[in-house]
Amino acid sequence: MSKRSAEPHIQLPGLVDPHDLSTDRQFAMNLARGLMVLRAFTASAPLLGNRELSDRTGLPKPTISRLTYTLALMGYLDRDKASQKYRLGPGILSFAYPYLAGMPVRHFARPLMERLAYRTGCNVNLGVRDRGDVVYIDGVRADRGDLYRPDVGGVSPLLSSASGRALILGSPADEQNAILNFLRVRDRSVFDRFSAVFEEDRKRFRSQGYCLSVGDWKPNLHAVAVPLQVPDGGPLLAMNCTLSSVRSPRETLENIVMPLLKETASSLSQALVDGVPPMLEPIPEV
Repeated sequence: MSKRSAEPHIQLPGLVDPHDLSTDRQFAMNLARGLMVLRAFTASAPLLGNRELSDRTGLPKPTISRLTYTLALMGYLDRDKASQKYRLGPGILSFAYPYLAGMPVRHFARPLMERLAYRTGCNVNLGVRDRGDVVYIDGVRADRGDLYRPDVGGVSPLLSSASGRALILGSPADEQNAILNFLRVRDRSVFDRFSAVFEEDRKRFRSQGYCLSVGDWKPNLHAVAVPLQVPDGGPLLAMNCTLSSVRSPRETLENIVMPLLKETASSLSQALVDGVPPMLEPIPEV
């Protein structure tokens, strides 16, 4: 058997369970476990103790204790003196900024997103897939009635959001299958709950090229989204427009906002191909 054929089959980045690679000598298991600890922290659970980290990662508590001790010494975790629990440390930001700064699409997209938000009154967001979520890399806020206005780094689930479904459906068929299999295994109840909505969007995407969410993720939030391929081989992105349902009916998104969203995405794609930032007239001040 050749060396190449003996290598384990690895799925898309982020979709692999580290424990499935326990026999892969090239895979650094201790590093993977440390990253699992860092990923356990969320906006809703910013402070976690070793027991909670063990429960969230499935790792033994002695292993967690060694990892949190090491990560704290390296500046990636801070220990709360009162509770003796951990929170993410400032060292984490040293990873995020170079990633964002190395994405020129953000600078090209910003004026176009501002123009789209001004013309539609929507919140406009740009996101990328991370494992089973959409992570937002930029956003423009225009709809003050939308209480969910994600900051850079904010997340939404893939399957129940318009942006997430656009990221799935904009991917090649083999990648779509890998993502869907990951989501099915991760939480079967959520997968089953949104499978019909996803199939509706699959048909919509094939015929009209966009995805629609009508309160699927947040009950009072409607959204349309389209995928955007970066020409330099960067990750697939999704741009969305969101409106609070109390402010505007679904028809507004489909009949008015969606064509403008497609136009914006097309302009951004062309600007990226040309390598020239879009030149737009200044937006009038209100």
